[in-house]
Amino acid sequence: MKIAAYSVVLGISLLLSARADLTIVQKLERAGSAANMTLKLKGDKVRVEASPQVTTILDGKTGEVTNLMNDQKTVVRISADKVKAVANMIQKPNAKKEGAAKVKLTPTGQKETVNGYETEQYTYDGPDFKATYWIASNYPDGAAILAQLQSIQSEFWNAANPGAPDYRDFPGLPIRTRMTTTIQGQATKPGGTATEVTSTIISVNQNPISDSEFTVPSDFKETKLPDIFDKKNTAPSASPSP
Repeated sequence: MKIAAYSVVLGISLLLSARADLTIVQKLERAGSAANMTLKLKGDKVRVEASPQVTTILDGKTGEVTNLMNDQKTVVRISADKVKAVANMIQKPNAKKEGAAKVKLTPTGQKETVNGYETEQYTYDGPDFKATYWIASNYPDGAAILAQLQSIQSEFWNAANPGAPDYRDFPGLPIRTRMTTTIQGQATKPGGTATEVTSTIISVNQNPISDSEFTVPSDFKETKLPDIFDKKNTAPSASPSP
């Protein structure tokens, strides 16, 4: 299951030392369906609730990813080394894009009220996706919220989207994001098939979050995934020399 990788990232170093707990609820709309996604941030840890079936916990300090399969009461852990290995696998096919010119956000001049906040519209035309952002420069504690969201920056995002915008250039908090991505080779028409996802922030609060939200429930059992990175298990045995 893919989690909206385009969640807002912005580094403001002066605010990082005073991070508070943060809960953000977003509405995700795709292909006529809609669902809410909740992000909970506490210190270096992030809890992502994208569906009732799966909860993902990211540890920014160790780099480990923990997936809770709620309906099966099982837990799958992905070590930092495995996370980096997958990121490297994604990075290689996209290496040619690294030398591409940096694309910048472009203001359209259009303004719109989104969920009660005045926003300005910006567009971004990247190598693999096009995006429209509705940015609120006067969102309460917007700068602190963007700084806090830095902790969810993912190696997967950096590797898979080398042409992604630099969120430090954002003039405020994106209340709504509409992104159209192209999946190559999965459509009959040239350029691949396009997928559009719209994310809108519903609520933000800085209420304290319990540490238990970032731990594995005691009644969950560990499950190991096949080690696809263990070449010793996949490499054919060498024939003996005559």
